[in-house]
Amino acid sequence: MAVAAARRLFSFHLHARPLAAGVAVATPHRRGKHDAVSCKATGKTKPKPKPKSKAKAVKGGERQQRRALEEHLKRRTRSAASFDADLYGRRAHEHHVPVLLGEVLAAFRRPRPLRSFVDCTLGAAGHSLAMMEAHPELELYIGMDVDPSALEIGRGHIETFLAGREREANGREEDVLQETLRAYTHVKNFKYIKQVLGSVDESLAVGSSGVDGILIDLGMSSMQVNRSNRGFSVLQDGPLDMRMDPKATLRAEDILNSWPEIELGRILREYGEESNWQSVQKQIVKARATGGLHSTGDLVKLIQRMCSISSGRQGWIKTATRVFQALRIAVNDELRVLEDSLHSCFDCLATGGRLAVISFHSLEDRIVKKTFLELIHGGEADDEEDDKDDLALTDIVNEDEPWFGQRVQGRNGTVLTKRPITPSQEEEKLNQRCRSAKLRVIQKN
Repeated sequence: MAVAAARRLFSFHLHARPLAAGVAVATPHRRGKHDAVSCKATGKTKPKPKPKSKAKAVKGGERQQRRALEEHLKRRTRSAASFDADLYGRRAHEHHVPVLLGEVLAAFRRPRPLRSFVDCTLGAAGHSLAMMEAHPELELYIGMDVDPSALEIGRGHIETFLAGREREANGREEDVLQETLRAYTHVKNFKYIKQVLGSVDESLAVGSSGVDGILIDLGMSSMQVNRSNRGFSVLQDGPLDMRMDPKATLRAEDILNSWPEIELGRILREYGEESNWQSVQKQIVKARATGGLHSTGDLVKLIQRMCSISSGRQGWIKTATRVFQALRIAVNDELRVLEDSLHSCFDCLATGGRLAVISFHSLEDRIVKKTFLELIHGGEADDEEDDKDDLALTDIVNEDEPWFGQRVQGRNGTVLTKRPITPSQEEEKLNQRCRSAKLRVIQKN
């Protein structure tokens, strides 16, 4: 009876007739000559759906192929390390969720005790705290971040952690982390790593000793994205800033309103990898004639207007994300800084020391992959003899660390990750923002 009543109620509302603007009245369920009836009752054939255009069909097929390829590549690179949900839960908090945390810890377990470690992108200190917890033998820790507000949060977490360890020790001789660990934090871009190490100990900067481990996490922290005044988010209105270093002079607003049109197009094409870069470029230049763009909301509205209605919300968000990425890279000169810094970091490693880099888009990952190969071959990775040697050595898998997969050996070091390590499915379910993360690790001979 309840089902029948529900059907009658549904039918009653289905035949509502409009009387005036904003007013409707329901009429009893009675079939009139103009009422809709089923095709089965009338014997009429159901009208065929409008066929998709050839262009839409091709586009849909390409999208499916791209997704299938992405999933295939993901399966090849997904982390083989076991996912530690407890560790993940302890280090995840409101400011930031550390990505590939278990994999980073595993990367620094061998081949030597970790007595010195540098976190080049401290942020909320999620990775750093886990490293301190996993390595009680750690004697020297240095945390760096170009963003002073991020560094302040990270430094507070480290101080709290060390104070807690000191209280737990209660005078026990076996827990001397607080007494033996020298911890420093610096508001510096990681391109200045040699300068920072030299200020702590000159021998670390000149290569006579070096450090055992260095980590670079190139991802944006949640605390940066979620603050509208930083200008990083496409979903929040704020100033067109995008500076990691508040002391820097160049802002995204300057690029949009004053850079030459050809240079604007170049960064949209190269840094944003935006296929529709010419249309975006023209609309931005056109906006200059009416006062320019002065907030992230202005830029987002411009992109929404130029994106076709059929592309929907995801269409304009993807375009906006690529445009914001291009501007952020240009404002902070991220790609050139990354390439130069990889060389500096490798120079600062001790023999057997490791450098781990987490990247989040293809531009960064290509630079890391290419630079790592140059570093292990002394800048001569293209030599024919080196190529032959590589072919013989790329299939080697370290039995002690099989989760790394294949590696590439060179005269100056070893790339431990021939293919990058990507997050496990368990981690992706808990943190959607980690989906594009890739970890590469290099070891110095």
